[in-house]
Amino acid sequence: MGGLNPVTAPWVERAELIALAQRLEARFVGGAVRDSLLGHAVADIDLATPLSPETVIERVRDSGFKPVPTGIAHGTVTAVLPDGPVEVTTLRRDVSTDGRHAVVAFTDDWREDAARRDFTMNALYADPASGELFDYFGGLDDLKAGRVRFIGDPLQRIAEDHLRILRFFRFHARFGQAVDEVGLEACTRRANDLMALSRERIAAELLKLLVAPRAVPVIALMVERGIFRAVIPEIDAEGAARLAVLMEREGTAGVAPDAIRRLAALLPPQAAEAVGARLKLSNLDRKRLIAATAGPGDEGPHALAYRVGVAGAVDRLLLAGEPVDAIRDWTPPTLPLTGGALVARGIGKGPEVARLLRQVESRWIAEGFPDAARVGELADAAVAQA
Repeated sequence: MGGLNPVTAPWVERAELIALAQRLEARFVGGAVRDSLLGHAVADIDLATPLSPETVIERVRDSGFKPVPTGIAHGTVTAVLPDGPVEVTTLRRDVSTDGRHAVVAFTDDWREDAARRDFTMNALYADPASGELFDYFGGLDDLKAGRVRFIGDPLQRIAEDHLRILRFFRFHARFGQAVDEVGLEACTRRANDLMALSRERIAAELLKLLVAPRAVPVIALMVERGIFRAVIPEIDAEGAARLAVLMEREGTAGVAPDAIRRLAALLPPQAAEAVGARLKLSNLDRKRLIAATAGPGDEGPHALAYRVGVAGAVDRLLLAGEPVDAIRDWTPPTLPLTGGALVARGIGKGPEVARLLRQVESRWIAEGFPDAARVGELADAAVAQA
């Protein structure tokens, strides 16, 4: 892992990207370098450059691409390339921080830029053409050891950005083998700092953590250390145990991890509504979180999937310990009957049509979704009894 082989790096085939990076005097940085070294898929490509944002915009445009000043105050310009956007950020150093926001100044010092990053494994840079690595704080050794380690004094780094507490645990859940005790103690001491963060930022980190490979032991560690106590006290050891059971069921059933489903397992059922609101989840996620704990019902898995959707049914069945094989790849059918068909049978327009439709639908579900001919018989019988 001493050098990044440009032949195997995911960006090597993006000739336009390599040419642009060289024109920007840039290096690849952060997750793209880290994940490439680990052989993981790379989601986002980030470049760091000593050039000013204005010069970056000019050179991106001169290269034939669209520059978008997505975070110009912090030196970030997005270059829109045909095969995907790339974020380009000018080297910078922190001037002041308050735990939530930072005021930065631009620099041309690579080490100074690395020093403001959170963890050593995220402060690795790579030359775009040769793959040469630049490691200022022992990130390669930490990556090999599976050790998430703060750059510099952990307490100071947490004071700069309180979200780094949650990021420490999320990265440990994803990459960690042996926990860094110094970082762990710092996060434990400063856990109450999380109260100063927006609940949206807390939710985003927690949901990412929940789908990480080692989510269970890390959540248990966070509970033990009181990390959630100030912001989500509902998460406790029992929730961590429920999460472990759910993850085992997901694996057995071959169901992909899902953060909202796992959050539902982590919380006491009666807390889902309050926590969903506190974390300011989207309306869709909030409803799903609440519904996930409603149980499997008594009509069977297909009926449940028809009524609440396959995703919602999978949530409920897994959380209840019921099998999901019958519906995992099932597409719920559409009732082959309309209100107009009932009106044609002599039912006057109005509430009675809707009532009879529901009646026929319930019978159709109970009979296992028979064909249109049988639905016609059910409709005739419903009209006759109306």
